[in-house]
Amino acid sequence: MSTRYFAGCDVGSTTGKAVIMNDKKIVATAIVESEIDPEKTAINALLKAMESVKDLKRIEDISCLVGTGYGRTEVPFAQKNVSEISCHALGAFYVDKKIRTIVDIGGQDIKGISLNDNGSVKEFAMNDKCAAGTGKFFEAMGRTFKMNLTEFATLAGKAKRSISVTSQCSVFAESEVISLISKKNPPEEIALGIHEAVGKRCYTLLKRVGLNPKITITGGCAKNKTLVKALREILKMPIAELELDPQLMGALGACVFARQSANWP
Repeated sequence: MSTRYFAGCDVGSTTGKAVIMNDKKIVATAIVESEIDPEKTAINALLKAMESVKDLKRIEDISCLVGTGYGRTEVPFAQKNVSEISCHALGAFYVDKKIRTIVDIGGQDIKGISLNDNGSVKEFAMNDKCAAGTGKFFEAMGRTFKMNLTEFATLAGKAKRSISVTSQCSVFAESEVISLISKKNPPEEIALGIHEAVGKRCYTLLKRVGLNPKITITGGCAKNKTLVKALREILKMPIAELELDPQLMGALGACVFARQSANWP
């Protein structure tokens, strides 16, 4: 095999992501649901991405593989692992060299990240002590409304005003939402209030690392247009939309690290 391939695999709590590059560009990506076993998640993501690369038959044939995410130490055949903070920073920077601030909303935590001019991490802050504001939190809220995440975001987008959800704990927030629903408050206004509460939590983290433009959102929740709009209104600043799926930024950053590790120009 004359062409060298590099890969990054991001094993998260909700999904596994993989990005494969050759010496010139991204050639394949994949997103799969997470399994209980992080190693299985990594294998599933890599094999799915490899389906798009005809001359790459085995994971062992990847010239350099870097793992990231909470399951980064379980990525098979990985030469090294790198924190998801560094990978999200480098991934977003690879897509847009003007990005200087990131809020990464993952399945189980939120991170605010500021970048140096070369895409490295300048400063970061994270909320990993409580599920409030994370992807898992949105899933729980969606279940309360008996909706999937897309339906829940769409419902919130229909609201003309919001009803505040003040609880800072995910458990108490869920109880507060159930109480608001039982009092016959408009569901769309409660849903928007939930999105705004998450936006405010993100804003708190971003203030700690600095609000330097360009700002973007990474992670699966970046696909939630209602959340993006709520955060934009809270920040009173534009939020850059990345040209590649924002959920892939961690895996992309890991892949770029893999190329760098192989001393590829």
